[in-house]
Order: sequence, then C-alpha cells, then structure tokens
Amino acid sequence: MVRHKNRYIVLEINETGRNNTLQLKLKGISLQEAILEKVQQLHGDFGVAAVRAGFTAKYFNEHTRVGFIRSRCGPHKLVASSIPCIKTIENKNVVVNILYVGATIRQCFNFLKNYQQRKFDEYCVKLKTDEEKLALKEAMLNFENVLAIL
Repeated sequence: MVRHKNRYIVLEINETGRNNTLQLKLKGISLQEAILEKVQQLHGDFGVAAVRAGFTAKYFNEHTRVGFIRSRCGPHKLVASSIPCIKTIENKNVVVNILYVGATIRQCFNFLKNYQQRKFDEYCVKLKTDEEKLALKEAMLNFENVLAIL
C-alpha cells in the first residue's frame, strides 16, 4: 500500500466590509470548491488534477473564522499559491490568509491552540464582565470538533 504524505493548511477567513467579531457561516464544501475554482483559474487542468486527490476541507469554526484543509504533499504548493487570490465564497467578499502549513494535523492543532489563546487574550482586554469573557472563551477555545478529526 502506497501512503501519500499530506500537508495541512490552517486558514483564517475574514469577510470584508463587515465587523469581524461576528460569526462567519460557511460550509466546508464551499471553501473547498472556491479553492479548486481558483486553482483551475491559476494552474489549469493540470493543477486541478494534481490537487483533487486527497484534497478536503477538514474543519471550519464560524466563531474564530479559522479552518483546516488537507492536501497531498507537492500539490499543496499549488493550493497555497491559490488561497490568497480567493475573493468570494458563497457570494460573500472575503480575505483568506494562510496562518500555518504543517505536516500533521497534530502540529496544526498545537499551532491553533496557541494562536487562539493569543487572540482570546487580545479580545479579553475589550470585554468588561466575566460572563462575556467566559462566553468568548467557550466559543474560541472549544476544540471538540478539531479533536474529533485527530
């Protein structure tokens, strides 16, 4: 059995012209299709054929607007070069940033945990009550969905 090596890319998706403290509801399949469409535009049929095998959107958190995608090693470079060019997903104007590229989903999870903790500390400065801080912590640092895919 040949085992292909994968790369996991951690993305942050922000909607332009909108308050980024609000939730961003996106379907994983929409993210996946938007990336494949941009790969088609930039790299043609060869790019799509190379990327399609083993490519999937693994996770997206609407509170933190952070998601994971998986791609095979090698074609992940085509995916990574296409991601910053994505301007719309589900008819929403967005800006997509690559936060981290890792060889294992566990590495990405550790990065995400540290990243979310830094963001939480950043947002807590603006909150006044302990209830608001607790609600934000629950939304941002809830990793049950991520742990389910490990």
